[in-house]
Parts: sequence; structure tokens; C-alpha cells
Amino acid sequence: MMIELVTLMVMGGLSAPGSDLWVSYPGAGDDAPHVVLIAGDEEYRSEEALPQLGKILSAHHGVRCTVLFPVDPASGEIVPTCLDNIPGLEALETADLMVIATRFRDLPDEQMQHIDAYLKAGKPVLGMRTATHGFRNAKDGPWAHYANGYNGPKEEWKGGFGRLVLGEKWVAHHGAHGSQSTRGILAPGQAKHPALRGLGDGDVWGPSDVYRVRVPMLEGTEVVMLGQCLDRAGPGEDGDPLMGMRPGDPVAEGARNDPLMPLAWFRTYELPDGKPGRVFTTTLGAATDLVAPGSRRMIVNAALYLVGREVPEGGAEVALVGTFEPLRFGFGQFRRGLRPAAHALESR
Repeated sequence: MMIELVTLMVMGGLSAPGSDLWVSYPGAGDDAPHVVLIAGDEEYRSEEALPQLGKILSAHHGVRCTVLFPVDPASGEIVPTCLDNIPGLEALETADLMVIATRFRDLPDEQMQHIDAYLKAGKPVLGMRTATHGFRNAKDGPWAHYANGYNGPKEEWKGGFGRLVLGEKWVAHHGAHGSQSTRGILAPGQAKHPALRGLGDGDVWGPSDVYRVRVPMLEGTEVVMLGQCLDRAGPGEDGDPLMGMRPGDPVAEGARNDPLMPLAWFRTYELPDGKPGRVFTTTLGAATDLVAPGSRRMIVNAALYLVGREVPEGGAEVALVGTFEPLRFGFGQFRRGLRPAAHALESR
């Protein structure tokens, strides 16, 4: 698959003074929407995916972006296994959209307060992949109700952040992890949805597998994309070990695709004592999923739609900005020794 490369030439600094723990990409004009992208998972390389999404939104659509990372406070380096520190969340105070791709975080009170205030204001949210199980807060702490699978006394929060805000919590892998990739199929009747502009069946694809979604829990939501599991078709043609992990591979037979699981949906969320807000959730979202232009287009289309920008009839421009060579998903496989500044816009 060809990967488009675009280098954005910028002059001057990358971020505001003192922001060496995160990166910022400029918007076009004083009225540019502000999108805050929050990375923080140990497996799917959100620390690589979200800077690329931020660069695309900035370079091609004039959106101001702030990208936050899990940072080791001792070294200042990006460490996905640092579960309790994502500096810069105060940026949500001026955000028009929160993009979140965390997994089992247990953030301190002063950081969780910014997320909670944003959600109570009913502002838009875009959740990716592991955000369905984005928090694992201590059971005896003030944010226990955000934890995946929460089943405590706050009835409205049953299931935690994923269930209340995004529409589903972690359930299970539905496709076979690491051997059955995902092909996106437009949901019936949704072909004209702005988030699907420029997309047809199969344009959205990723090597990450389909997540299981309990369909009854999505009542009241607008499912726009379904996930089709691809498979090896037996032991593999000529013993090909990659079968099932490429866009053109055979469709898995049987229960894997009957019925198809929701892959992306819109819904309205509302926290207790909060205002209602719109959310787009996709269980796609590994950094390697974003190699496919269609996968990037679905997410960027949705982001523009949520901030009130017109989505072009042919879909959003999503050419890659700078070099994007994401690592394969897996635990313990992140690039070590990098600080947020490593994700600066390239300049010449």
C-alpha cells in the first residue's frame, strides 16, 4: 500500500512556552477550533497515532491541536506504561473537541478534574479503540466511577466512562487478535452520513481486530460503520502467515461475521449534573490502522463534523504529514527515549 508523505514547512517554535511535556500544532486564524488529543495506551501506539492525526487536522484543515502523552515525570519521556500521569490536561479548558485513546489509566485528582469538567460541559468527544476501557481508577478513590466495568453505588455510571460516555465498555476481542484484521463496511442507510464521505466498503481497514460490542447496549446510537473480520481461509494459501492481516484477504465465515459488530457510531452522552454532548466512537484506532487512508478519513471526517466544520463531499484531506512509520501493536514495544518534542512538525 502506498503511503502518502507530506512535509509541512513551518517557521519558529512548535509549542507555547513551557509546554515541553506536550506538543501543539497551529490553527489557521483566531477562530480555529481547538482539538485536544489524549494518548495513553500500552498496546496500540496511541502515542504515534494521535500526533499524526493532529498534524493532519492542523496542516490540511487549519485546526489548532494539542497532543498529550503519558509522560514519566522523572525523565520527561513518553512512557505508555506510566499509567498515572498525562500532563497538560488543562488544555481541555479551551478545547472544542477531546480525542481520547487511553487504556486503563489511573490519573491523579488534579488531572481527572479537567476531564470531568470538560464532559460535564457537554462538549464533543471522539473515542478511539481502547478508550472504551480508558480508565482503571482506584476503587477507593474519588474517580472510581470512571473505571471500566464500574458497578458501585453511582447507578448512572454503571460500566464506567466507556459505557456512559462512549456507549460501550471493554467486552472482548471478537476477531482473532493478531490474525484477523478488520474491514469496514458502511452500515445500512448511512452511506450519506458526513462522517462517511469519500468512503466505500473496504476503504476503512486495519490490522487490529474487531472488538465485541453488545448491540443492545447501543440502543439510541447511530451506528455508521460495521466491522468485518478477515481470515486465513483454512491454513493459508501456500502457508502464507500473513493471510487474514491484509485488506484483500478472505472474509471469515460463521459467527465472526454473523452479525457484524458495530465499528463506529455516534451518540449523545450526558453526565449526572452535566449537559448533553455528542460523541463519536470507533473501536478501530491502532497506529497501524491509520496507514490506510480510509481509516484516517473516517476519523478526520468525524472530528470535523463534531467541531461544526463542513466535511468535503469527497471526504477530508488526510495525506500524511511528515514521516509516519508506526510500530506494530503489542505490549512493551514502544519507541523508548522519546520526548513529546520528537513529534514536532518537521521543518526545513
